[in-house]
Amino acid sequence: MSNQDKKWAYSNTVREHFFNPRNSLTSEDEAKDADGVGTVGSPACGDVMRIWIWIKDNKITKCKWQTFGCASAIASTSVLSEMVIDMSLEDALKIKPNDIVKKLHGLPEQKIHCSVLGDQALRASIYNYYKQAGQKNKIPNDEIVCGCKDVLKSDLEAAYAEGANTYEKLQKKTGCGTVCGKCENKIKNLLKKFEH
Repeated sequence: MSNQDKKWAYSNTVREHFFNPRNSLTSEDEAKDADGVGTVGSPACGDVMRIWIWIKDNKITKCKWQTFGCASAIASTSVLSEMVIDMSLEDALKIKPNDIVKKLHGLPEQKIHCSVLGDQALRASIYNYYKQAGQKNKIPNDEIVCGCKDVLKSDLEAAYAEGANTYEKLQKKTGCGTVCGKCENKIKNLLKKFEH
């Protein structure tokens, strides 16, 4: 084993998905007929994930993604894209960050947030599909906080956990409240809940 291998802090599964990512989007043309798309993260924090999904008979038939981030972020999105193929939308919504970490055979503690982003991007893509398909009743009432920017409650929670602890910082990180402003009070109320 070389000194370089000894310095690698990730599992072989993470290494494999980082160096040979599955289902990554290579051109925007590939995504033009997607049924749903979800984006989470911010270039300012270093990790941005976008997931496109194709649906048939309530199952995800194809999943493509783009990730700007570290090895953990890329590997997390890659393995997640494999996990969800042929999965029902209901089962896909049940995927938790820990499921992704297990599939990768572990991540360094400081990199767990990368798997959380994958979980959120997938959920955002499914909710985007529901919204476009006229099935808003399938989106939990408190999930979409900012309709103009499709910002979810979980997006705000993740942004808060990463240091966006004021309304202005949440706006900057997620884009919430930057179009019509109707969600401002709801976001400020959620912010108070996050603080307790």
